[in-house]
Amino acid sequence: MAESYFQLIPLFYAFDALRRRYADRDDVFVAADLLIYYRRETRDSVAPDVFVVLGAENRPRHSYLLWQEPKGPDFVLEITSARTKDRDQGPKRETYRRLGVREYWQFDPTGDYLRPPLQGLELIVGRYERLPAEELADGTLRLESKVLGLEVRQEAEEMRFYDPATQSYLLSSAEEQTGAAAGGAAVADGKGGPAAGSRRPSPSGSPAPRRSRRPPPGGSAHRRT
Repeated sequence: MAESYFQLIPLFYAFDALRRRYADRDDVFVAADLLIYYRRETRDSVAPDVFVVLGAENRPRHSYLLWQEPKGPDFVLEITSARTKDRDQGPKRETYRRLGVREYWQFDPTGDYLRPPLQGLELIVGRYERLPAEELADGTLRLESKVLGLEVRQEAEEMRFYDPATQSYLLSSAEEQTGAAAGGAAVADGKGGPAAGSRRPSPSGSPAPRRSRRPPPGGSAHRRT
């Protein structure tokens, strides 16, 4: 699970936004911090922060047993922190490669551990290759997820999913509610829409947190990969 508030916000956003995107699909499973057991004999497991499986039944699970499922994850996202950075770059990356995860993404919300803070890897002939990134005029970092058919963007200290087909950002439940409330208030005021100059809400539905200093390193008692 996320180490601090700064990791929790992008984790919640990614899970909620992707879950909402695929809510009407019976064959796409989206999960967060769910154990994937990938070796039946030894019960070896790994728990991605967020993962997506295209071609698995969309239903609740206590865990993801790979030998009982049609396939493994296609998309994995890890939110990097002081405690997880070495595992994310080492053992977890190798586990995902062996499991055939087509895209492996990492995001460092504090910008302390990854340069650049948003990185995507694509599995090509059994090896991970870095996905190209483009910096827009406003400083936004833009990468393409072929698996999701979305752009993954870093705007300031936030990670966002952008749908080029609809030319709109994927919203979390909190953002959807905030936008509806703002629209309702504007209509009540006779303005017919959000106030001019209003900003897109942060994934938490409130102003984005200031960037923290490096969080203190911490150990982990977990034995999973």
